[in-house]
Amino acid sequence: MEEVIDVELDYKPRDVFLDFHERQERWAVVVAHRRCGKTVACILDLLHRAINEGKENAQYAYIAPFYSQAKSVAWSYIKRYAEPIMTKANESELWIELVNGAKIKLFGGDNPDAIRGNYLDGVVIDETADMKPRLWGEILRPLLSDRNGWAVFIGTPKGHNSFYELYKNATQDPDWYVKVLRASNTGVIPQEELLDAKKTMTDGQFRAEFECDFEAEILGAIYGVEMRMLTDNGHIRPIEFDPMYPIFSSWDLGFSDDTTIWTWQVCHGEVRFLDYHSSNGKAVPFYTAYIAQKEEEYGVKYTTHYLPHDARAKTLASGGKSIIEQLSLKIQLKSLKIVPNLSLQDGIQATRMMLLRSWFDPRCEDGIECLRQYQREYDEDRKVFRDKPKHDWTSHGADSARMAAIAWTEEARIPQKDDSIKGLFVGQTEVSLNDMWKDTKTIVNRRY
Repeated sequence: MEEVIDVELDYKPRDVFLDFHERQERWAVVVAHRRCGKTVACILDLLHRAINEGKENAQYAYIAPFYSQAKSVAWSYIKRYAEPIMTKANESELWIELVNGAKIKLFGGDNPDAIRGNYLDGVVIDETADMKPRLWGEILRPLLSDRNGWAVFIGTPKGHNSFYELYKNATQDPDWYVKVLRASNTGVIPQEELLDAKKTMTDGQFRAEFECDFEAEILGAIYGVEMRMLTDNGHIRPIEFDPMYPIFSSWDLGFSDDTTIWTWQVCHGEVRFLDYHSSNGKAVPFYTAYIAQKEEEYGVKYTTHYLPHDARAKTLASGGKSIIEQLSLKIQLKSLKIVPNLSLQDGIQATRMMLLRSWFDPRCEDGIECLRQYQREYDEDRKVFRDKPKHDWTSHGADSARMAAIAWTEEARIPQKDDSIKGLFVGQTEVSLNDMWKDTKTIVNRRY
């Protein structure tokens, strides 16, 4: 089998990836500039390990942010390089089987639940910065456990997001292989080409895409300034539920797309986000069960659930019932409220104002990443950002936060000054009611 691989696999690794292919660490993170060849290198590494690790009924995976992206970027590479050692290729489900029985399948991070139920001996996560943060901890890591599987994270920086945290933690852990490939050091792209690219790209674009700079702001990030302030000012920290204040939720609804739910309180004018949930392909009873679980956890009922205006829409698929009607079967109708249908731009501005008074529990990590990476579409022809945000995995978390922003001013009671504590004294006292009235300021209304 090794002879077949040596003869038939038409791949000569670039010098910058030689030590990557020879690594012994179970976990690896590669931060690489554009056009570095990282995807090809990881696919060949995947094939090499799949054919040589010798595990029975082995299963491996390559995951891109979107299923369509996995197909367009990696499928042709896998078929091309695996041809001499491949026995089957399924075009509709994007998997191949090798001569030793090992399978490699392509997935999209846009539907992480499709990956559940598998076991994995190894996985490559491409463009990690664009993935949902929960993908690794909730789904992929458990799938590797019983097979002692390995993982490789590759990508280009997009600010201080989950990929940055992964890279930062990996640099401090001897069990991780870490590689940073900057265009100024690799020599893969000619110097004159880099100079030309620098002329037509913003400084932030060039530093992120070619110099692997995590400090470069995400281009077009709608809440970039506010989220950086929250991080720098320590507003992402453990938050305890305060039973003295009402508890609310705000929703963005979807079926094939994500449904997202923020749980929050308003305390002394602050918006405290306690939890965040995201899932797709689930029916309404799944979400009412989630709300019941949270109410049991907090020991109180939600005061209000804020829903987008499309919750009123009736569909044939639901038997002519709207979302709000379906929710009301398990949640009291009086606690369900449709937020005012403000324009998208007014809602974004309201969210910016809210974020200045917000705190986030780390349990909201996925939602926090949505807000950090929520960005405007770029018009390639006019070379400007459109007013319309890009629709991707960040949209739903940002939209449900926008519902909270529209609603929160109703719930906020921002104190202008500290009010004196008022109460009753129970027990013996020499102070009479007349004494109390005498010390109370009288408000006199005068008409001029």
